[in-house]
Amino acid sequence: MTDALLLTFVFLVAGVISVPIASRLGLGSVLGYLLAGIIISPLLALLNVDISSLQHFAELGVVLMLFLVGLELKPKKLWALKSKLLGLGGGQVALTAVFIMGLGMLLNQDWRTSLAIGLVLALSSTAIVIQTLTEKGLMKSDGGQSSFAVLLTQDIVVIPMLAFIPLLAAPELIESLSHTTNVAQAGNHSETVSLVAGLASWQKMLATIGAIAIVILSGSFLVTPIFRFIAVARLRELFTATALMFVIGTTLLMSLVGLSPALGTFLAGVVLANSPYRHELESDIAPFKGLLLGLFFMTVGAGINFALLFSHFPTILGLTIGLIMVKATTLLLLGWIFNIRGSNKWLLALGLAQAGEFGFVLLSFTVSNAVISQEIADTLLLVVALSMLLTPILFIVYDRIIAPRYASDQTAGHHEEFPDENKIIIAGSGRVGSTIDSILRLANYHSTVIDFSVKRLEALERFGVKNYFGDATRPDLLQAAGIDEASLLIIAIDDPEQTTKLVKYVKEKYPDLHVIARAFDNNHVYDLWAYGCRDIIRENFDSSLRMGKSAFEALGIPPEKAVEMIEVFSQHDKVSMIEVADAHQIGVPFHENKTFITRLRKYLEEKNPQLQAEMKRIQGEAKD
Repeated sequence: MTDALLLTFVFLVAGVISVPIASRLGLGSVLGYLLAGIIISPLLALLNVDISSLQHFAELGVVLMLFLVGLELKPKKLWALKSKLLGLGGGQVALTAVFIMGLGMLLNQDWRTSLAIGLVLALSSTAIVIQTLTEKGLMKSDGGQSSFAVLLTQDIVVIPMLAFIPLLAAPELIESLSHTTNVAQAGNHSETVSLVAGLASWQKMLATIGAIAIVILSGSFLVTPIFRFIAVARLRELFTATALMFVIGTTLLMSLVGLSPALGTFLAGVVLANSPYRHELESDIAPFKGLLLGLFFMTVGAGINFALLFSHFPTILGLTIGLIMVKATTLLLLGWIFNIRGSNKWLLALGLAQAGEFGFVLLSFTVSNAVISQEIADTLLLVVALSMLLTPILFIVYDRIIAPRYASDQTAGHHEEFPDENKIIIAGSGRVGSTIDSILRLANYHSTVIDFSVKRLEALERFGVKNYFGDATRPDLLQAAGIDEASLLIIAIDDPEQTTKLVKYVKEKYPDLHVIARAFDNNHVYDLWAYGCRDIIRENFDSSLRMGKSAFEALGIPPEKAVEMIEVFSQHDKVSMIEVADAHQIGVPFHENKTFITRLRKYLEEKNPQLQAEMKRIQGEAKD
């Protein structure tokens, strides 16, 4: 246990120190994690840490990241990307593999070896690219969406690659393979359980289809009832445990049938994109994703074989630069063909110019299947790692050199958001929140409604109203709901303390965001005003005004004059509250605040006669 704690402490210290420094220097968190891994690699060697096994565990971060990406991409949006998936993504893999195969044959490699190398190096780093695009706010640009489509295609083609690569086995390597005792690995050092081992091809295909069907059906019909059952306990840790259980279970199922876990969890995320628990899932999974991705990047940095790197540095550096140039050129060509213009074309080309984390797995797979020799695999492992290490630098080149030259294009790209993204968030879907949502929807404004009551969600679903489960006072849930892009937050929670807590957080974190808050009473109004909210609605005030209007009408005052009298009173009340608001002390009821009482009494003594005179004037007009 002490060893595990020491190892955990080393990684945490390295990340905590390196990442903030890298971020302040404008290098990004990914490069910070990679550098942290390089720095601690000698210490890990002293501790006899198996980096490959650790990296295999850390790849769960990539899986969680793809799950979160899937949650943001509803099925109809995925269908809208079909042309980019098939054309752009498929074209990138095919052209890159062919170009690298040709270069390999020019370097006197066998065609089978060259093709296998081309397939391995055609893939890019899903972890680094999506993390960096998200961090820089480029994910919704045309270049970001195109990059995502290519990465998704690459995750899909890993499956047929695993079936095709063994067919490229070289006879001379098959014989030597039986004598090999130490194969370069990037994660798997022991036998793994497989449900499809020894099955015929058609049986494997059925198992694959069955696994995908299980993921889709469980996501569509099983997960929501489970979360509904869990929600009764109102314990957040149960939601976190259930979310992790679902993701890890999907990962395990995909691994057992020989599919890509990242692809499986992405599919699960897409299936759950329409779930009312979508935002809760996202906020629960995100912290684990961040930590495990950081660990993954550090293991990449720590796994670099510096002895081999320095002894063959010119060759490895040349191969790495050559790989980046080939992939960037291929992507620029495809960008032109698919009408990706300006900075978005360069974002696509530079962002995907590296090799990917699947390269570690596939290189190990090619060696174990006698396709590539151990010596070539060791060199290519360094090329993969070094290209990933250089990726943040390519993004810096994009940010500081290319993007400024296409400023107008860059701005336009940022507006290409998913079509149904919501800009209005309503916290609470009870009597007040649901009515507000109905009013907005009838006027064609679509909002994200969050509520912590399962019964309310179920009742609204019966009427076809789509809401989301979660505690709206949680900052991470607000992030998942899109508060960074929101233009309006309506707080309709039936809990004064929670409302005050939420207003305080939001006005500190997002001072420019327009907040409309529901207040319990006058004292609550003053609390919310003190924390910066300027659009406050007392929950019973409007109904009191309407009852007052009805009273005037019952006393014989014409309706239009009754409305005028109520409006005069309402304005007087509003002005009086603003006049004495600065005398309010948070946490002290106004009837116990002597300064407040003195100020209010003085104001009312001065203004009430004016109000009474105005009321009398309107009544006189009514009699005339």
